[in-house]
Amino acid sequence: MTASEKKKVLIVEDDHLVSEMIKGMLEDLGYEVAGEAEDGHEALGMVKKLHPDVVLMDIKMPRMSGIEASILIQKHFPTPVVILSAYETEDLVKEASEAGVGAFVVKPPRPGELFRAIEIACGRFVDMVKLSNLRCKYAEAMKTIESLSKLLPVCPGCGEEKQDEDYLNKLNLYLSGIPVEEISRYLCSRCRSRTDT
Repeated sequence: MTASEKKKVLIVEDDHLVSEMIKGMLEDLGYEVAGEAEDGHEALGMVKKLHPDVVLMDIKMPRMSGIEASILIQKHFPTPVVILSAYETEDLVKEASEAGVGAFVVKPPRPGELFRAIEIACGRFVDMVKLSNLRCKYAEAMKTIESLSKLLPVCPGCGEEKQDEDYLNKLNLYLSGIPVEEISRYLCSRCRSRTDT
């Protein structure tokens, strides 16, 4: 079993022996160990500096817990996170999920479990990025629709054609913000045929 791509993994674990065991397992699975941190605070700095593909995070650590670190990582340096913990309660799994964690593995992990958790967390992260991008595009589209609805050439109340100066100013302002290469989409067929020649 090998990693589909040589992903760089940051290990965040305060127990040195566990960290070394996880490191050996990751290398056997075909992953590259980007670094090792002993607590959540140190993990934040290493994520910023090393840009790992995934973070394996213990929960109970000094200075900053794995849950707190996961929240801050997702906020400032979005990266897939897998929680490695000796504890597994429904509340803890829910808390980890709400912190943006992509998978949860109970220590000591078996190689197959660790591999699946990393790949699932990375896959979920890609999906979340796509979803976030779609949300941004949707928000932009809604703004455009709102702007265009204000530029209807007729009054929605009485149906009369708008000819007042305020309407024409708003229309010109909107059109001036459209890139030249896109303006042809808004032209009538007669004007479009003139620009094509």
